[in-house]
Amino acid sequence: KRVDAGDPVAMWHLGNHYSYGLHGLEKDVTRAIELYERAAVLGSKHAQMNLGCLYHVGADVEQDTAKALRHLEAAAVKGDTLARCKLGNIEANAGNYDLALQHYMIAAKMGDQDSLHNIKSMFMNGLVTKADYAEALRGHH
Repeated sequence: KRVDAGDPVAMWHLGNHYSYGLHGLEKDVTRAIELYERAAVLGSKHAQMNLGCLYHVGADVEQDTAKALRHLEAAAVKGDTLARCKLGNIEANAGNYDLALQHYMIAAKMGDQDSLHNIKSMFMNGLVTKADYAEALRGHH
């Protein structure tokens, strides 16, 4: 009912049910992606995040890094700290530590514990300065 009415939150929830085969629904990632894409068009940062993860991992859908980054960036811009942290992870794994730090710092200042931990790890490994880590600690809430 809510999906038919154009509710992006309902689309995202139903997409999750299809993505994971929950509440008696058979797992159907194709249907989940359709629902996530509709919800994303309507502004759901959670749907963008889920699409980004699906395309990044490529477990139940063909891996597509460009699509993954586009969806994760859209979610991050809307304030999704998990998406922001994942972007940091992608940049760190590619050796782009300055970009990784920028993503982690934004997420840490929004309260993301994983991003703060990642900044601490980067500091312990000599990849960021003590001042960077101190700024993250001050900004984390």
